[in-house]
Amino acid sequence: MKNRIFFPHFAKTVAAVVMIITVFFAQPPLNVQADEPNIRLYAKAAVLMDADSGRVLYDHCGDEQLAMASTTKIMTLIVTLENASLEDTVTVSSYAASMPPVHLGMRNGEQYRLKDLLLSLMLESHNDSAVAIAEHVGGDVEQFAALMNHKAAEIGCENTYYITPNGLDAAKDEKFHSTTARDLALVMAYCVTKSPQKETFLEITRTPNHSFTDISGKRSFSCVNHNAFLNMMTGALSGKTGFTAKAGYCYVGALRRDGKTFVVALLACGWPNHKTYKWSDTRALMEYGLTNYNYRSFDEIEIPAATLDKVVVSNGQTGKIGEKIYMPVEIEADETGAGKANDGLLMREDEKVTITLQKVKALTAPVRKGQKIGYLSYMVGNKEWKRVCLVTTEDIKAVDFKWCIRQVVQKWLFGDCPDANADG
Repeated sequence: MKNRIFFPHFAKTVAAVVMIITVFFAQPPLNVQADEPNIRLYAKAAVLMDADSGRVLYDHCGDEQLAMASTTKIMTLIVTLENASLEDTVTVSSYAASMPPVHLGMRNGEQYRLKDLLLSLMLESHNDSAVAIAEHVGGDVEQFAALMNHKAAEIGCENTYYITPNGLDAAKDEKFHSTTARDLALVMAYCVTKSPQKETFLEITRTPNHSFTDISGKRSFSCVNHNAFLNMMTGALSGKTGFTAKAGYCYVGALRRDGKTFVVALLACGWPNHKTYKWSDTRALMEYGLTNYNYRSFDEIEIPAATLDKVVVSNGQTGKIGEKIYMPVEIEADETGAGKANDGLLMREDEKVTITLQKVKALTAPVRKGQKIGYLSYMVGNKEWKRVCLVTTEDIKAVDFKWCIRQVVQKWLFGDCPDANADG
């Protein structure tokens, strides 16, 4: 931790050193290595994530870049929901109609309601619906992929590259259509907890079945939701399967229970004939999260004793020339936080919380009330999850020429008697 604090006004007001105190709070560690739970998984890459905070709770090769197959379509859906109207009319191009199975079987020139195609996309994973949607929203597939990559960067994905809206294997400029388990979990977490369209996302991905026609009413279609996880565990929220020869079986799903929201992302989770591996992996990780992680409030942790010690202020206007001021300090509302209502974090019982206090020991006037002079940092692992600022409680003006003249005149007229001016 660097021995300086990046708050406004510090360069003008810090007179001495910065005080740094680190305090650890934890229960005794378990005998078993807690970051390596005994979970038997089939997936080549897997992540369990707290959807509310984005914290990775379990990671197996979570940053390895791999093909993602039709799990791509959760990004296709959320980008569409945030950039178009469900009642839009989509005209099918010859390119969209040429997509391989699994497909709806649309024909060049046909028109469909956008919401119907989104349900086709998510329930049956139709590849032609994905391209028709992408061309409608982005103008063409390439421009829509740019929207997908931009959204991925906004969400915080660091190793994701979209080329197609349907997840079919593709390569471009020495890159390939790919993601990581961590990034895929981040996308799902955004879709179910943070997107302004999260409720519509959940409505579409949870729909059990849907029947519709094209705009002309001449052709009829029926779709059935193939996400078995929705009926597998209490609290299942959403999910999307995927498969290509390169990607293998993939899955990303979300579950909410007991006030906790988890996301599981699996990549390369077996190849034929191992279609069920993804369901056993998902259940194992979700049960691990539900059993081992609970909210622990940062507010329950005792803060370092020196947190509210007064700070010396020099060069301030006081009763006497050269007199020091001892400024009271108070805790401001926290700047950052994670977890339920920003008051805690999903943690195991054995996990350690580190509180670091950074605070100036002295200031030079002028000082304004509410000026930030330090903070408490709550760390779990190597990441800060909450920060609470320390602020001054009074305004103190700096000594200036007029104040010095007044003090000299007062001393000359009344001496050192503090009550002389009042008696006069």
